Amino acid sequence: MNQQLTFAPADDSLWEQYDQLATRAYGHPIGDISHLREHADLQVAVLGGRVVAGGLGLLVDQYFGGAPVPSACLGDGCVAPEERGDHLATDMATERLRPLIDRGAVVSAIVTSSTGYARHLGWEAPTDVFAWAVATDDLKHSFTSEDFQAEYGLTDEAEALQRDLARQWNGPIHRPTWWTRWKQDKSNLTTYRFARPGHPTAGLLSLTTKRHERHGMSLTVHDFWAASQPAAAAMLAFLGRHNTRARTITFRRGALPPYPTLLHGLRHHRTTAEAWHPWMLRILDIPEAIRLRGWPGDLSTAVPIEIENETGGWGRWMLQITAGAAEIMHTHIEGQVTFTRRQLAVWYAGGYRSTTSARMAGVHAVSEKALGTLIRSTAQFEPWLPDHF
Repeated sequence: MNQQLTFAPADDSLWEQYDQLATRAYGHPIGDISHLREHADLQVAVLGGRVVAGGLGLLVDQYFGGAPVPSACLGDGCVAPEERGDHLATDMATERLRPLIDRGAVVSAIVTSSTGYARHLGWEAPTDVFAWAVATDDLKHSFTSEDFQAEYGLTDEAEALQRDLARQWNGPIHRPTWWTRWKQDKSNLTTYRFARPGHPTAGLLSLTTKRHERHGMSLTVHDFWAASQPAAAAMLAFLGRHNTRARTITFRRGALPPYPTLLHGLRHHRTTAEAWHPWMLRILDIPEAIRLRGWPGDLSTAVPIEIENETGGWGRWMLQITAGAAEIMHTHIEGQVTFTRRQLAVWYAGGYRSTTSARMAGVHAVSEKALGTLIRSTAQFEPWLPDHF
């Protein structure tokens, strides 16, 4: 197979072939293959004139430490069922990343149920991902909107709010100008913004509805961005006012931010959480990923660390953080903390919230102080990726 197999960027003909292959491989049409045609890179594998594998790639920024970092976001990849089992997915991942790395990507995000395959290639999940469901009546009886008012429609101010709030987490996409239209057209989103009279927008909520098979409708939240706890409570109260039509409010996987407003506000905790396959991160260029990330402005430190390389060996590095900036360079000094490639990605995303969680993930450290310093350096913001691609 390898003698005849070739990889190529998709032209119009190969793009159409891949669309047909993905429908067959997934068992249903994949709308993004056509929706993202103007914005995504598509690499395919061709065998005997047939497209047998491929996948989309988006070059976008993800926020880490409050700074945008160029990321290769991979989505909608597949291998023809008749060609599975020959490690074609591994070679395809390399080919999909290549053009995005050439254009500046220094990290990569992927969402896949095949987490073992992704881990083998160096991706790791920084955090769990859940979809939540809560009775609409419980929201209605637990939250009040105070003096917040809901207004229909998206504005430039609301989009600016979303970008500002995205910076306060590790992982969200810095949404390009086409992102919102793509999501609205794809999912038929209805958007509301929330503000106190005479004040700037403080909340943004996007949702979809569909007719319930028996009565009323099903309601699913796609975007939930709140600038404060009162704004978040007002948004939950607004959702509760749909109780005459929707029995349950569903928060799409990853849509509900990982803060405790819902947990601490409910009178009766009767929510349902469903675990989903997580988003996973991989560091493609260690020095550039470190340089471009945001860092705490009040931290000044130098920590020698050892990092696994892609060939299974280990490299010695010195990480220096000063006044909100950092750099990492090769050194001969023995590392005080050791990261595998996957552990490095979790640390980078702020996934280790304590030295205990890092050690229980297998991170080796000869200095508890050094490990604690590293954990604090990336834990200022929590990992959260609400965007889907």
